[in-house]
Amino acid sequence: MTNACNFCYKCFVKRFGVNCLIKNCLIVHCHMKNYCCLFLMLTFAVAFAQEKRSIVVRTDTIQVKADSFIGSDIYGAYYFIHDNALVKKNKSKNWQYKNPALGKITRIDLQNPLKIVLFYESFNTAILLDNQLNETQKIKLSENTVPIVATAVGLAFGNRLWIYNSLSQQIGLLDYLKNSYQPITTPFKGTIAYYNSDFNYFQWIDEKYFWYRCDVYGKISTVGKVPESGQFQFANDSGLIYEKDNKLYYFDGKTNKSALINFDEKTFESFSFKDQILSIFTKQGITNYKISLP
Repeated sequence: MTNACNFCYKCFVKRFGVNCLIKNCLIVHCHMKNYCCLFLMLTFAVAFAQEKRSIVVRTDTIQVKADSFIGSDIYGAYYFIHDNALVKKNKSKNWQYKNPALGKITRIDLQNPLKIVLFYESFNTAILLDNQLNETQKIKLSENTVPIVATAVGLAFGNRLWIYNSLSQQIGLLDYLKNSYQPITTPFKGTIAYYNSDFNYFQWIDEKYFWYRCDVYGKISTVGKVPESGQFQFANDSGLIYEKDNKLYYFDGKTNKSALINFDEKTFESFSFKDQILSIFTKQGITNYKISLP
């Protein structure tokens, strides 16, 4: 009995010890596997975060004497305002347009460098210029058969202009060759704090920082709410660049997240973004950066 009991006890200890060793090895293996997975996840997360950062490369600096910077065109010419005159500058020549009788220039649309639109809100007038800044047409909106007091004007498709008529609180299209205005939206409340347009869309940010877009058929869609800022540039269908505390950020409307854009200038007056080129205007001139947004 004693030998049998001793034998069983030894077997038990032996088997128990082996099982414990196997179990401990499995536990260690599982922990190592979890650590490896955690390490890989963190590695991928860091790589993903790096991929989401804006890539900014400085290209050149242009020396100009200007009060404000407007932007550039597809031919590499720069546009700015100096002494209430629109100035166009390329590598070899400068052009200028000035019309003091119409007061201060409110807005300049550079979509088509062959058909530049200047808006003088104080006199409710739009001016069309050619590529040498020669005046080709003057549009007195007050003389239209439909009463118009415009607070936003931009170039649309064909021979049309986007018009926001503050009298009717509607967005419309003006055929400037026929001098005919057609409202395309129902009246809506709110103030247009910032706007921009292309040939097919008019988009704006209101005083509550909601972003809206209107197509040529008058359909208005809400893109979302954006961070509070005094300067905006629409970057794509769902993203924009904005200024805060003298820094620039890219805001993604799909994720509602902002990412800092790093560049050299510590202070700046304004900025422009077009065709992946971020132009920073300072008192020293215009510095361009090639930028790849996340």
